Amino acid sequence: MRSESGRLNIAIQNNGRLTGETFALLRSCGLDFDSEGKSLRRPCRNFDLDILALRDDDIPEYVQNGVADLGIIGMNLVVEKEARVKTLARLGFGNCRLEICVPEHSAIGCVDDLRGKRIATSYPSTLAGFLRSEEMECGIVYVSGAVELAPSLDVADAICDIVSTGSTARMNGLRPLHTVLESESVLIANHRALADGRKSDLIDRLMIRIRGSIEARGRRYMMLNAPRAALENITAIIPSLRSPTVVPLADENMVAVHSVIAEDVFWDVMENLKRAGASDIIVIPIETIIG
Repeated sequence: MRSESGRLNIAIQNNGRLTGETFALLRSCGLDFDSEGKSLRRPCRNFDLDILALRDDDIPEYVQNGVADLGIIGMNLVVEKEARVKTLARLGFGNCRLEICVPEHSAIGCVDDLRGKRIATSYPSTLAGFLRSEEMECGIVYVSGAVELAPSLDVADAICDIVSTGSTARMNGLRPLHTVLESESVLIANHRALADGRKSDLIDRLMIRIRGSIEARGRRYMMLNAPRAALENITAIIPSLRSPTVVPLADENMVAVHSVIAEDVFWDVMENLKRAGASDIIVIPIETIIG
């Protein structure tokens, strides 16, 4: 499965909660590839990169061992597998946490109450590391699925499992006790690939695209016209990345102002801009920002 000479391999989740957003990220980087079908290898037609669709549990070790040069996977699995890889970027999606939960009516009220208790988990290595850091001894019960059922089956007194919204835990009569790990999707790299001249150059080029796509997320490009006399007030209102661009117009008393603005504050800012004299406000999406 190793890549052809000079081409990169990037391993991604074949089918799961990260798959759709991973494909969207790669496409936002201008990569042209087939996302449909069952092929495990999907070559990019406009970049020296092959996408490998794999089981998520395998990705950290495949990157560590050089089967893949890069991987996109949850940080929770990188930590659990104790993979010897380099984390290049946090990608901002797939956010979740590894959390210890106990039955709603359990007498366990804090972490210290777990001493000597049984904890069911699919993340035994991460949980063991946490317990060592707390100087606690607990029984770790490994289960590969349906972890939240363990207390009701009297397999364990508590669980340690991945939680996104917490709704599954609540449905099974569990309440959160302690967060062991905060996680999100990350881009990881094989150390040998980073030291290889040809592959390192390709990784650098890909990273420019990925960082640009992440930077543009949740931002919009805004253009407006304003009286020159109101320029100081208007530029003070705009929360720009740097200084807004100001362009003279044919009417010497007017200017055009261009800036990048966060989507979540746009409407409040726009109202203030209108009151300050701005007009003809145009807002358009941004695909990437290269600093």
